[in-house]
Amino acid sequence: NIHILINNHKKKFDDYYEVLLRSLLPNNELSKTMLYGAFNGGKRIRPFLVEIFAKFANIPKKHYFRVSAAIECIHTYSLIHDDLPSMDNDDFRRGKPSVHRKFDEAQAILAGDSLHDISFELLADKKTFYDSKVRINLIHYLSIILGSRGLAGGQSLDLIFENKKTRKNKIIEMYKMKTSSLFSFCCATPLIMGRKNKKDIEFAK
Repeated sequence: NIHILINNHKKKFDDYYEVLLRSLLPNNELSKTMLYGAFNGGKRIRPFLVEIFAKFANIPKKHYFRVSAAIECIHTYSLIHDDLPSMDNDDFRRGKPSVHRKFDEAQAILAGDSLHDISFELLADKKTFYDSKVRINLIHYLSIILGSRGLAGGQSLDLIFENKKTRKNKIIEMYKMKTSSLFSFCCATPLIMGRKNKKDIEFAK
């Protein structure tokens, strides 16, 4: 059953993720804000996808769990910022107060920024992968899908389209940028680490 597989993976990943994040964070209010956002009830679908493709590429858990952690930092950053009053203005996330409501708007912005930065810190670390060229490729790839051609651009379109009649192809374009790009990263990253051929990597994307 896929739900059982996902839930079992979530437990293992969450245990790892919390230890990793706490090892990188000082004991202060900003860290509390970041941890609240990071452990707010997500299913961890993105790390699950990484694991599926990592097994295909024969990547050890000690490597792909760090990539998964980087991806979850990005995912959480995007949710924290999406909920802000200047964005989607949501007071709740998964039935709990959103980060800017639990703490305040300034701390939420800084928590999102800091989680964003941790993702690059993780990918740049040789503990994530021994080959610096591969690490640079991962960082470059992530940079592209987060900017104006990816997640940020998709959120911009989301705000522009809000409460407007918009063509279906434009909505699909928005979701490709805002949501699908990070899923593509999850699937392709293990194959990049496993030095699979370009055709396989493009297929995973």
